[in-house]
Amino acid sequence: MRSPARRFTAKTLGAALAIGVVFAAPLRADTLADALAGAYTHSGLLDQNRALLRAADEDVAAAQALLRPIVNWSASIDHSFSESGATTTGLTGVSSFNRTSLSGTSTTVGIVAQMLLYDFGASQSRIAAAKETVLATRASLTSIEQQVLLRAVSAYMNVRQAYEFVALRENNLRLLTQELRAAQDRFEVGEVTRTDVSLAEAQLAAARSGVAAARRDLAQAIEFYRNVVGRRPGQLAPPPSLPRTETNVDTAKAVAMRRHPDIDAAQHQVAATDLLVIATDRDMYPQLSLNGSLSATENFGNDNFRRGGAVGLEFGGPIYQGGRLSSANRAAMARRDAARANLHVVRHNLAENVGNAIADLQALIAQSQASERQVSAANVAFSGVREEATLGARTTLDVLDAEQTLLDAQALRIQAQSQVYVAAYAVLASMGLLTAEQLGLNVQIYDPEAYYNLVKDGPAKLTKQGKQLDRVLEALGKE
Repeated sequence: MRSPARRFTAKTLGAALAIGVVFAAPLRADTLADALAGAYTHSGLLDQNRALLRAADEDVAAAQALLRPIVNWSASIDHSFSESGATTTGLTGVSSFNRTSLSGTSTTVGIVAQMLLYDFGASQSRIAAAKETVLATRASLTSIEQQVLLRAVSAYMNVRQAYEFVALRENNLRLLTQELRAAQDRFEVGEVTRTDVSLAEAQLAAARSGVAAARRDLAQAIEFYRNVVGRRPGQLAPPPSLPRTETNVDTAKAVAMRRHPDIDAAQHQVAATDLLVIATDRDMYPQLSLNGSLSATENFGNDNFRRGGAVGLEFGGPIYQGGRLSSANRAAMARRDAARANLHVVRHNLAENVGNAIADLQALIAQSQASERQVSAANVAFSGVREEATLGARTTLDVLDAEQTLLDAQALRIQAQSQVYVAAYAVLASMGLLTAEQLGLNVQIYDPEAYYNLVKDGPAKLTKQGKQLDRVLEALGKE
């Protein structure tokens, strides 16, 4: 007579071991491109650094304003009064007291203008330094964009991995439930001992714990996805084919040296600090400026008035300011040296990151391929051990050990497949190629030059360009 455990071998084994992804009533399938686009449009970190870039753009306008006329106006109303008295003695010896009172109200309106004509290049150097800072900030924004998109890839693959782990653990739980029932049936007919039933019960309890942990990991992965992408994931479509990446380390490093935003930012920071050294040195030189003024004074109660104006050139410079200017110049030199050292650090860190990323990807691909073979072999071994157990050649412990080996292999395969995708995109990021434009995402690409072109000339608020700028700022505030 065939034992009760035999009934589960053919049909339920294949269904229990099939690894499928279980999803809960999704509204739509989200692709990896959807997740990347969502992260690009949702990221508050990108919005924060775009605002910092706009602030850097304004520094250019502020620096250029120093070379334009500065005009100020003033108006005042003054009321003056005075009273005096004196005692006088006449020839007759009689004294008299004389009192005099004066009062008047006047108004004065004046305009004062000043324009810097020449300062030996100090202002021009500061303008150029501000422009270099803008370029460095743009590069930093691109670096942040890479981080955001890589987090999106990680979030997407984490959710897929978590769903698959839940499905795997639940399949394992169903299989162990069947194993326990089979062990109990065989115990009743005397084929196994109580020890075998207890082993199956312990393994089933461990499986329930594993399901609970997998569901917790899934909930956390969903929250991470919601944080990064801005919405809860629907059904996740299978990821596309792996992106094409450079496999030669030296070639990839050369690309990173040319394309990575971190090195671009560091180079512009060096250029900016070099220019500030020149500017602080020229601050010790004299300046030539053009000054002009107009004023008008009217007196109330009489016809007295005064009109006046003046135009002149002023040439002068510092003689002694307690060492402040020299100290500022030395500080600028120190910041320049620090920026150069940072460029050295960034260059070597990028080279290391490229090498590590490619090594990581190659190792994970090999691990994924090995895990496929491991799952296939463990599946065959488990089927054989279970069949032998029905014939009495294997114990329940042997079956449970074989099943655990298969479970571990399946979990390793799921993890390796997920990590391969993250590692492939990490290689792109290490080379500076993980951007919305490079990936061709269906999003409105942020144009860092649009705001700069509006503000670089410092438009007045009531001009056409100033009003256009107000509309841009209003739109940004509503996002």
